Amino acid sequence: MSVIKKGTTFSNGEQLTADKLNDLVDLATFDQSATDSASTTVNTSGQIVVADSGVSTAKIAADAVTTAKILDANVTFAKLTDVLDEDDMVSDSATALATQQSIKAYVDEYAMKYSGATGTGLQVSGASTYRDLDLSSVVGANRALVIMELEGSDTGGDIFFRTKGSTVKPAGLSTYPGWGASGGYVKGLNDGFTCVVTTNENGVLEYTGGTATGISYVVQAYQKLR
Repeated sequence: MSVIKKGTTFSNGEQLTADKLNDLVDLATFDQSATDSASTTVNTSGQIVVADSGVSTAKIAADAVTTAKILDANVTFAKLTDVLDEDDMVSDSATALATQQSIKAYVDEYAMKYSGATGTGLQVSGASTYRDLDLSSVVGANRALVIMELEGSDTGGDIFFRTKGSTVKPAGLSTYPGWGASGGYVKGLNDGFTCVVTTNENGVLEYTGGTATGISYVVQAYQKLR
C-alpha cells in the first residue's frame, strides 16, 4: 500500500530530466493511508496533521501543560469543578471554593440586622407569672440574639426577660431593677432601659416582673444564631 503520492508520473520511454526528478520528490504528498485517521490525518495540502480531537489525555505527559500555555480567555467559570454554590455552606469543605453569591447569602443570614419593629401592651403581674413574647415574625423561627428598648409603663415597674423555657429567674425574693442586660425598670414615656436577650429555637422570649401595664418595646437589632 502506497503511503506517499509521487509528485509526478513517468511514462514508458519518457525522457528523464532533472526537473522531473525534482518534481517527483518536491511535489510528493502523503496518502491518507499514512495515518490512522484518528489521532492524525492528511490535510488538503497532503500534509500529515493532528486530527481534530486527536490527542487524548493519555497522550499528554503530566508535566506537559503549563499555566503559560493556557489562554486566560479559556479559563472560564464553567471549567472550574470544585466551586460550590451553597447559601448555607452545608458541605463545610476545606478544599472547594464558594461563589460570591453564596458567601454574601451566608453572611447576610447571620449578620446583625437593624429592625425597628415595635410592640405595645406588655404587662407584668408578679415574678411567678411568665408571659410569652413571640418575635418570630421579626427574627425568624430560630434562635436569635435580640437587643430591645423598653419604656412606657402606665404605672411604673420592673420587667425581666429570658429565653423561653429557661429556668433562670430574677434574684432575690421578688423582682429588682438593675439585673443587668436582660431586665430593668420602666416608668412613663422615654423612661426605661435597653435589654439584651436570646430567643428560643422558635424565636420566642418570656418575661415577668412586678406589677405594671402598658409597656412598649422596640427591637433595635437582632442576629440569627446557629
